[in-house]
This record gives sequence, C-alpha cells and structure tokens, in this order.
Amino acid sequence: MARAVIGGRQRYGVLAACTIGTAVSMTPAVHAVFGLFLMPLSDTFHWPRAQISVVLGMMAVVGALVYPLAGRFADRHGARAMLIAGNLVFALAIAALSLTGRHIAQFYFTFFIVSLAGSVASTPIYSKVVAEWFDKGRGTALGISAGMGSGIGSIAIPVAAAIVVDQYGWRAGYVVIGAIVLAVGFPALWLMLRDAPRAQAIAGPTEAGEGLSLREAIRLPRFWILLLSIAAGAGCTTAIFSHVVPIVVDRGFSIATGTAVVSLFALVGSTWQIVTGRLLDRSDSPRVVIPMYAMAVAGLALIELGTATPMLLLGGLLLGVGLGAQYGTLPYLIARYFGLRAFGAIIGVMYSAVIAAQGITPVLLDAAYDAQGNYRMAVFVCGLCLAVGAALLLLLPRYRPEPVIEVEALAVVGA
Repeated sequence: MARAVIGGRQRYGVLAACTIGTAVSMTPAVHAVFGLFLMPLSDTFHWPRAQISVVLGMMAVVGALVYPLAGRFADRHGARAMLIAGNLVFALAIAALSLTGRHIAQFYFTFFIVSLAGSVASTPIYSKVVAEWFDKGRGTALGISAGMGSGIGSIAIPVAAAIVVDQYGWRAGYVVIGAIVLAVGFPALWLMLRDAPRAQAIAGPTEAGEGLSLREAIRLPRFWILLLSIAAGAGCTTAIFSHVVPIVVDRGFSIATGTAVVSLFALVGSTWQIVTGRLLDRSDSPRVVIPMYAMAVAGLALIELGTATPMLLLGGLLLGVGLGAQYGTLPYLIARYFGLRAFGAIIGVMYSAVIAAQGITPVLLDAAYDAQGNYRMAVFVCGLCLAVGAALLLLLPRYRPEPVIEVEALAVVGA
C-alpha cells in the first residue's frame, strides 16, 4: 500500500507529537536559554565564560557520536520508544543542573547526560518520523514539525526561564525548564507518536529509487556539499542564537532587549522553516535558499554594529530567516537526494556536522570575548562561514519539484 493512502488522520497526530517534542528538545530547552544562564553561573562560581561554554563543545562531541547511532537504531527498530525514553531522561538531567556546585566537573558531567539524552530525543529523529509519514507536501510538514516546534519552544521556554531566574535565581530556572520538558513532551509523545508502518516507510519511488544506504550516500559529492553548506550555515547561526543576550548586553543594551531579539529570532526562524519547506516543494533546486543565507549575514552585522533597538530587532529577524532556511532545507534535501531507506542514519551524520560547528563556535565566541572584551571578530568569522555555505549550494544538482497538497499538511496546525 502506498504511503499516500496509509495512516489517514493518524499522521496528523504524529505530526502534532513531533512538533511538540521538538518544542521541548535541545534547541529550545538548552541553546535558547544558554545565554540567560551564562552570566549568573559566571558570577556565582567565578568561572570564565569560555570555561562554561565548553559544555556546548561537549554537546557537539556527544551529538556527533549519538546522532548517527540514534538514526540507525530508528531506521531498524523504530523511533517511538527511543524518543519517549530520551524525553524523560532529558527533562530530569536539565532539572539536575540546579544542583550544580562549585566544582565545574559536576557541571560538565550533568551536561554530558543532558547532551546524551537530548541527542536521542532530537530534531533529526523527529524529522525522520515525519518524513516517513508524509510524501506529498513533505517539505511543509517538515517545516511545521521542526520550525513551528522549535520556534514555539524557543519563545516560550526562554520567557518562562527569564521570569523565574529574575525572581528566584538560576537554580529554580533549571528546575522549571526540566518540568516543562517533561510535562509538555512526555504526554504528547506517549499518546500520539507512532512509527510509520514499515510498508509506508519504504514504499513509493524517489529519485534515488528506494533510497541509498549511508555508505552509498557518502560516496556522492552532493552528500559532502550539503553537509558542509548546512554545517557552515546552521552551526554558526545557532551558535549566535545562544549568545544574542550576552552580545547585546555587553554592547550596553538591556537584558529585556536581548530577550526580545532572541524571541524575534526564534519566531521568524520557526515560521521561515515552513516557508522554506513550501518553496522547496515547488522548486527544482535548493538555490532558492541562497538569498536567505545573505540575509543572515546582514543580520549578523546589525546585531554587532546596530546602534538602536530597532536595528537589533531587524538583525534578529534577518538571522531568523537564515536559521529557518538552513534547518528547513536539510531534512527535505536528504529525502530528495538520498531517499528514505537510511534517512535516520544520513540525517544523523549531517546533524553531527551541524552540532560540531554549533559546539565549536560558542567556545570561539567566548574565547574572543575573554581575549578582546567583545565578540566582533568571532561574529565576522561566522559571517564568512555563512557566505561559504551559500556558495556551496550553487554546486548541488537540480531535482524535479514534487506536487504539493495545499491544505493537507497545514491542516494539522489546528488539530
């Protein structure tokens, strides 16, 4: 039985579950709030900022190892049980950060558990589930799951955390984030998340036949072009996302301004993933996203050089366009260029590259701050990386656009 006629309403529930799961995953619950905790931790324990940001590098290493393994496991055994268990451990580990003491080794160990569980209950695995349930309109569905989920979470969680940290301190902030992850994510995953029927996951022709194995995919130039382009773009943009608050505050603006920029960044990033998915559904080439990379470069310049709040907000908006384009493009192009046979393993490897860049860049940002007293040089390097990522997209081959069902994928928004 073809994918298009299997599942019926059930896939809308699956899409809702994956959207909610993404809303309480690593990006909203860790990266979006990292800047909020960076300064209180440094002030409490007198740790240099670069020493604290090492945990983002640790998350990169753990993610680089876990993503491909989790993806391969999901390809072979299904994703549901793994995602539910990962959500539970992830929530408890975040709450455990509230117990951090003066020994930084304890902080590192707890973040290791956060990284491990967060890499299991992660966006690439949710994207694999969505890709298997949706054929036509896949780009839009992936945009809803990853974009709307990450965007809602990246707005709501930082706002809630900022209120709690301001009133009760950073320890209470970690407890509240852990509680949100568990209370919102676990019921949705338990009640609505289902693996696609095996026949659905492998049926239907693609440009790559039934799909390529990971070993076959890595032999193709397009694999490495896509990996480098997205790693250069999404890795750097996400790293900037986690540092908007300290960048803005250190330039003399208020924490409220920094939080507003982050919120706009997240809102536009989430919305733009849906826009990117629909554009990709209709296009025959990923070149449609190149101008969006350029907009992110302009956004970086405004964040670092803007002299008024409206300029900073515009910078956040443009960076959100770039972030949405980068993350919206990756899962869609994996399905188009390599098929669904080893989607989990391939997207796991791709996200390993993204998380590696995402982990290295914050350390460089804070090392630049510790050495120079500002983030300007590191932001400039991020802009260069975005330009390189855009240029690489020019090397990817064309493909035939798939027909899009106008209402079907979007109907789930109200479900």
